[in-house]
Amino acid sequence: MIIDTHVHYDDEAFDEDREELLASLHANGIGCVIDIGSSAESLPRVRALAEKYDFVYGAVGLHPDEVGDLTGEVMADLREDMKNPKILAVGEIGLDYYWNKEAKEIQKDAFRKQIYLAQEFGKPIVIHSREAAADTLEIVQEMYGPGSSGEHMERKGVMHCYSYAVEQARIYTRTLGFYLGIGGVVTFKNAKKLKEVVADTPMEYLILETDCPYLAPVPFRGKRNSSLYLPYVVSAIAELKEISEEEVIRITAANARRLFGIH
Repeated sequence: MIIDTHVHYDDEAFDEDREELLASLHANGIGCVIDIGSSAESLPRVRALAEKYDFVYGAVGLHPDEVGDLTGEVMADLREDMKNPKILAVGEIGLDYYWNKEAKEIQKDAFRKQIYLAQEFGKPIVIHSREAAADTLEIVQEMYGPGSSGEHMERKGVMHCYSYAVEQARIYTRTLGFYLGIGGVVTFKNAKKLKEVVADTPMEYLILETDCPYLAPVPFRGKRNSSLYLPYVVSAIAELKEISEEEVIRITAANARRLFGIH
């Protein structure tokens, strides 16, 4: 069964058919999903979905565009979430210099604070990084590299929607022990760099994700995405790695269980 490691089923894009869609996942080969928090407003919805459905897990954290809301009260709520067995990770957190809605130093500070929270409770992190390659890598190396507080953690994290070069992918995976989240973008004709990364990266470091309702794969590009479209991502990875689709599903699911502690 496929594990979708990054969804936003709490998003209003699913308000009209959320229950019907979620009820259809298992019959379509989706074993479980991880609903990812991104704003203070989204966190209660993530918690509610994880509580309602046994196959829905959660991750909580503030996206770099939202870190202005990372108050002491929100941090206290996140700390309480770490005790919940259905909350598997801290995320999505990181740096976003494309929209740059928050000052870079504020983003960096919030990134570090949320990493410390994850490390304190032994949770992996889900990293959002856009047009912030150097600073993201610097902080991840600082927090998880040799001599760091997170160096020996078994479950470190994932680079969500990985978009950087092969050389950095090798550092994140082989050197630092992070995974790469691969979704619909790998099916895009113009995604040459990501295709090179997938071809170069050992399967043991890849996990599947949708980021739904965003980034639907070809032939649904531009439409609302869902976990039901992951077979198109599986097919693209299988072609790039020259292995069977069944093997892609088996290995990525095992990777996801290992990273997030899904039993």
